[in-house]
Amino acid sequence: MSGSTVSVFSDSDIGNVEVRGCIQFSLQYDSIKRELHVQVIQCRDLAEAKKQRSDPYVKTYLLPDKSNHSKRKTVVKKRTLDPIFNETLKYKIEKAELQSRVLNVSVWHHDALGRNLFMGEVELALNAWDWTTTGPQWFNLQPRTPLSPDAAPNCGKISLAIKFIPAGSEEPGLPPTGELHIWVKEVQNVTPRRGNTADSFVQCYILPDDSKAGRQKTRIVKKSLSPTFNHTMVYDGFQAKDLAEACAEFTVWDREKFSKQQLGGIRLSLGTGNSYGLPVPWMDSTEEERHVWEMVFKKPREWVEGKLPLRTNLTPRT
Repeated sequence: MSGSTVSVFSDSDIGNVEVRGCIQFSLQYDSIKRELHVQVIQCRDLAEAKKQRSDPYVKTYLLPDKSNHSKRKTVVKKRTLDPIFNETLKYKIEKAELQSRVLNVSVWHHDALGRNLFMGEVELALNAWDWTTTGPQWFNLQPRTPLSPDAAPNCGKISLAIKFIPAGSEEPGLPPTGELHIWVKEVQNVTPRRGNTADSFVQCYILPDDSKAGRQKTRIVKKSLSPTFNHTMVYDGFQAKDLAEACAEFTVWDREKFSKQQLGGIRLSLGTGNSYGLPVPWMDSTEEERHVWEMVFKKPREWVEGKLPLRTNLTPRT
């Protein structure tokens, strides 16, 4: 029995239920139908969720896609700690795409009048799965562990360069205020949320300014998982001391017909957790991200280059 102890997403309906027991399921790939089949067999020795009962069901995602498009669920089994499901959850997906996916299988107590309660999960990196193993396997259910920024799985890398030009450093009076020059070069090996390609663009804010006026974007590069942008952005009005309080947030998006899906992002800051004396969730840079931002301080008027992993767990700004 095995299983991961981390999850890259969170649900607001997680309750305080003891995580125990195990789940049995099998994985098969149907090459003719181009489908992944997750056959959920049964669970054993689940915890009691409420008043000496549990009404369990099983939910799956193909991470990093956490949308409803990726969600599959079994039926609810009433009043049992040893539910038998015998259901097959199917995903239409090319086998090559599974190399970049993680299967999340979680067990929940269904509460018709309140919040559904988390009862445990298993996560499997499908690039390491032995596809010759088609029979049912048992896995211990694991609790969720908050994921630190440095431990987050990534979904590609972004290449960029940044230069800070202090006020008056070019010639007397120029530039009139400090300027931050950003060169977004390319993104490599992004993981699409659906299908096998993406129409992507990069969006930037210099936080704490998250206004629409402060947002800058690259053009959209269509049908590519390694788009080249070569796009430059300029933000002015900065002093060196402002950079210590600021965070350059870059997010990569897949533009769909009527919506957009975030594919990952990075945050360049000192990672102090505070901005202008106030605690903020977005000052959460990883060690690699902090290093790039520190070099921007130490080398004014020079391009500082970085090739950084895109994170899938950027903490919401509010």
